[in-house]
Amino acid sequence: MKIYLDNSATTHIDPLVLEAMMPYLKEKYGNPSSFHNKGKEARDAVEKARKQVAGVLNCAPDEIIFTGGGTEANNLAIQGIVARINVDIKLIGAEFAKPHIITTKIEHPSILEVCKYLEKKELTVITCLDVDRYGLIDLRGLEKSLRPETILVSIIYANNEIGVIQDIKKISRIIKKYNNNILLHIDACQASGYLTLDVKKLGVDMMTINSSKIYGPKGVGALFVKKGVKIKPIMFGGHQEFGLRPGTENVAGIVGFAEAMLIAQKQKLKNQNLGKLRSYFIKELFKRIPKIRLNGHKTKRLSNNINISILDIEGEALILRLNEKGIYCSTGSACASGSLEPSYVIMALGVSYEAAHGSLRFTLGRETAKKEIDYVLKVLPKIVGDLRAISPVKIKKS
Repeated sequence: MKIYLDNSATTHIDPLVLEAMMPYLKEKYGNPSSFHNKGKEARDAVEKARKQVAGVLNCAPDEIIFTGGGTEANNLAIQGIVARINVDIKLIGAEFAKPHIITTKIEHPSILEVCKYLEKKELTVITCLDVDRYGLIDLRGLEKSLRPETILVSIIYANNEIGVIQDIKKISRIIKKYNNNILLHIDACQASGYLTLDVKKLGVDMMTINSSKIYGPKGVGALFVKKGVKIKPIMFGGHQEFGLRPGTENVAGIVGFAEAMLIAQKQKLKNQNLGKLRSYFIKELFKRIPKIRLNGHKTKRLSNNINISILDIEGEALILRLNEKGIYCSTGSACASGSLEPSYVIMALGVSYEAAHGSLRFTLGRETAKKEIDYVLKVLPKIVGDLRAISPVKIKKS
């Protein structure tokens, strides 16, 4: 039996998505920038996809910029705003405090690393907000962190590791009440198919989404940029995507992404119903395995996410043993899986270093069945027992 429970890392391509893509991998291969019928065929497909994605987000098509994935979209949002602000300051020749950005300690690396880079280059000042033991932002802390020089707040909508969902509407109200000119960007890569992406209801100025988390192709994403929000490109060499993302568009990928977005919307209720299976899984884990901890809020989390710390063993050893049994899950996030350091997201919850090392993430998918979960529940306790028997480390439950 092969059981895939790593759907927050990536999903397989939906057959309907692949079917939509195939013509643009074969006979409809034109360059969207070419002024002939083959080019127009490709351009029409890109613009149709843009309208489809815009329809899901409840925005105008020209507010959608296609990118090479969520990481690129996050970089474009953060660096694009900072570049524009610094150019504006130079143009008026005035002395201002450095632009201030607020984010959190549990963001995706494509937010945290770019923020560190910009601060190191002395282009910005960064405030990283703490979260509580459940992974939720302290909204009073956010309010206190806002300054006259704050230009941007970037918050992950649903965390990629612990699945915790932030109250974006409330966050938006706090920010806009302080200063309506402060921009709010959210990373919604994990939220697609589970939560509303209506940018008007959420009250966001920029939003990152991507394809590989919603049964679409890898290497495709988009950044919503609200009309009136000006950003600068971070790459150069072409006029594509309103001059903000140069390079020939990945037509087949964009078509597949749009199709995946439409299917995800139709599947939203079904995806939310995964919460029953998730709750069953969590309940049974606590029954069968002593000394474990649920990471993240019990209910304010994505319906497919289970992240637990199993004490007295390391997550990497668990992954390898589960892999031998045909069970595929992760420890920490996929983007940081090359590191043996414990997850900074789990550490931000106030969990001990040792407990964070034993974290395990299971993320259910559309096709996950109860019999698969029951198989994991049968196999996992014995693996935990075997590993604990040979572990030199014994720690108290945190």
